[in-house]
Amino acid sequence: MAANKSNSVKITLIIVIGAIILGAIILNSLNPSAQNTVSVAGQSTIHVMPDLVGIYFSVETQSSTIQDASSKNSAIVDNLTNALINDGFSSRDIQTQSYSVYPEYDYSQGTQRLIDYKATHLIRVQLSVNNTEKIGQVVDAGVSAGAGISYINFELSQDNQNKYKAQAIELAAQDAAVKAQAVADGLRKKVGSLVSVSVDNYNYMPWLAVSGAGATPSQVKTEATNIQPSSQDISASVTAVFKIV
Repeated sequence: MAANKSNSVKITLIIVIGAIILGAIILNSLNPSAQNTVSVAGQSTIHVMPDLVGIYFSVETQSSTIQDASSKNSAIVDNLTNALINDGFSSRDIQTQSYSVYPEYDYSQGTQRLIDYKATHLIRVQLSVNNTEKIGQVVDAGVSAGAGISYINFELSQDNQNKYKAQAIELAAQDAAVKAQAVADGLRKKVGSLVSVSVDNYNYMPWLAVSGAGATPSQVKTEATNIQPSSQDISASVTAVFKIV
């Protein structure tokens, strides 16, 4: 009887140990860090032409009441919008980028004293890069309405942003695959399956054509209409981890 119990215990221990070893093998096979892997950074840069011009106006008004500051601001924006629509622009081409109304205080006497209320409105007017001759017309409409010129950018439409983003990321992924293959070739190995991948960066920024700071409207018009858009760089980077077998 004692011998049978001893044999039963031994068999149970063997089964348990076998299960532990099998589990460790399975876990090890599922753990990428326990395998031979290579981590590579893929990068790409593409050259693109902007398809839009963005003209940005700042409208600032002040008054002793919030309502009056807002009303004065709205009047300037309405005048600008109506003038542009009369010139053939669509309301879709005239967009509010930001709007705020806030109190201004004087702290010079050691106390908080209300001075007035300020309303600020940033307006963006867009036109095709093929119609740069209309920049002066837009600037005149804004100045006549009482708006200030902030800056003028060369930009990409949303459709082109999406298109070029996909291209840049795809090329960065291809670059990562090429680098992984080169590492494997150097080690006399083969590239196995993809373990993980992440998009680290996609870089697109509108390109400043003209700054309105310290410039007169005529200077802005002259400078903007004389500038021709050129190709700009858009970059992307990815990190990929592959098995090496």
